[in-house]
Amino acid sequence: MSHTHPNSPAAEMSRIAILNRGEPAVRFCRAVRDYNAERQTQLSSVALYTEPDAGSPFTRLADDALCIGPAMVPGPDGAMISAYLDIDRVIAALRRSGCDAVWPGWGFAAEDAAFVGKLEQSGFIFLGPSAEAMDRLGDKIAAKTLAEDCGVPLAPWWQVPAEVEPDEIIAQAARIGYPIMVKASAGGGGRGIRKVDSADALLAAVGAVREEVRKVFGAGGLLLEACVTGARHVEVQLVGGADGKTVALGVRDCSIQRRNQKILEEAPSSVLPPHMERLLCESSVRLAEKAGYQSAGTAEFLYNPVTEQACFLEVNSRLQVEHTVTECVTGIDLVHAQIDVARGLSLTECGALNADGTPPQVRGWSIEARLCAEDAARGFAPSPGKVTVFRPPSGPGIRVDSGIAEGSVIAAEFDSMIAKVIATGATRRQAVARLRRALSELQVVIEDGATNKALLLELLERDEVTDGSADTGWLDRALADGEVAQHRRTFEALCFGAIVEYRRQRHADVNAFFLAAQGGIPQHPPTPEPLEIELVLANQRQTLLVHELGESRYLVGPNGALHVAHV
Repeated sequence: MSHTHPNSPAAEMSRIAILNRGEPAVRFCRAVRDYNAERQTQLSSVALYTEPDAGSPFTRLADDALCIGPAMVPGPDGAMISAYLDIDRVIAALRRSGCDAVWPGWGFAAEDAAFVGKLEQSGFIFLGPSAEAMDRLGDKIAAKTLAEDCGVPLAPWWQVPAEVEPDEIIAQAARIGYPIMVKASAGGGGRGIRKVDSADALLAAVGAVREEVRKVFGAGGLLLEACVTGARHVEVQLVGGADGKTVALGVRDCSIQRRNQKILEEAPSSVLPPHMERLLCESSVRLAEKAGYQSAGTAEFLYNPVTEQACFLEVNSRLQVEHTVTECVTGIDLVHAQIDVARGLSLTECGALNADGTPPQVRGWSIEARLCAEDAARGFAPSPGKVTVFRPPSGPGIRVDSGIAEGSVIAAEFDSMIAKVIATGATRRQAVARLRRALSELQVVIEDGATNKALLLELLERDEVTDGSADTGWLDRALADGEVAQHRRTFEALCFGAIVEYRRQRHADVNAFFLAAQGGIPQHPPTPEPLEIELVLANQRQTLLVHELGESRYLVGPNGALHVAHV
């Protein structure tokens, strides 16, 4: 028997707006096409895009597309916000495009309960949890309060009142014990969070997070929480059906992080013992069912392998970026599950539960790397620009999710994600080997930009990653100590870059000669002489000489120190 989602009768959903961009939007367009073919439905997708994304792959993949204006627009208080967060603009676009449902992806308004409430009040179906359930679980403070009622283990914490004396903040932090985390209740993706090691830095961190709340999230509270050191970041993938039942689809390990931003994610976890995995999955299911949660969501925990202690962090009331690794080891399409639940289907009808009521069995291992346009030489600052080369890898067990193509521009207004490269194998060792090979094959060039591909390859060679022993703080420590992300083989890189530029210039000379010859006035091409090529690496400017010796042989290097190179 089918149960109906309270906000989404099946008969009313036919045209779904994508309230996102880039890779998430491409993911949804493909999911809808597959869903229609499998379920014999006639759902259509409408891409809501901003001006910098005109002509982007997701606008072409969608059944229809509608521009909602510039990327950044004035918010209610005059501060600039994303156009995707302007609820009046979004609702007007939904009505103009004839949409009756909204898919939020991850980011932007995906976890904004007030935003979702306005959509519901306006008669639109939201492909996610209800605003009420989102209020209960999406807010870190509300979720911790509910978790306590459900008996979920928590680290010591304290909600920071809106009006509070500095002495009280300092006293509560002392009670909890340092190191301590200052968190925004609405934070996520590494934003709205600060680690504090002593009382001297506490008040400044609280002020910084408050300001970030105002600028990024618009509203929300603050909390102090004990920082669990030496821990792994593990999370439970949940799906709540329209029948009120919830299933846990295994766990993921997302411990390889830089400043709370996930870089590598895998499923299952290599350190979580079976009894602890059962505990986390069962407690997460209880929490979601008590909150009345329907749709896909994630419960996040910290786990210390030494003490075997786990503590609840939060529930992300949306689909996570790293949901792909769970899909690869369970065979469940989580975007399809979101559509199914919004159409009023039970977990069994969604395929998220077997006929006997058990969840699908996890098979094999999957690991994902986030490829981003970042410059390691500038503290991993975003490095946007035009994508001049993008040739993703393929082969056994390889999946690449991306929202760009050659010629796309990674806009400065948005995040720097280029692609997610996911490798799946029968074992963890095979999955890691396949991911390393895939990243080696991947070719990507950002004009006047940079990527983190070298860092990803370096991480996959590190013992701490290959043996699964790295905790959440390992990468930050390794970066601070200069153990990773150091420039290696820089001389060879400069020589190769100089040769490529030499060949480009000589190719231009030959083309100019033939073009002049076609016009009837051939001109002798310049006599090949050593060229001076100026390059920049790690913010250092270098000048190299290049001279061609013959087929694929060059003299290259700084003046007075030339080397023979075979290319």
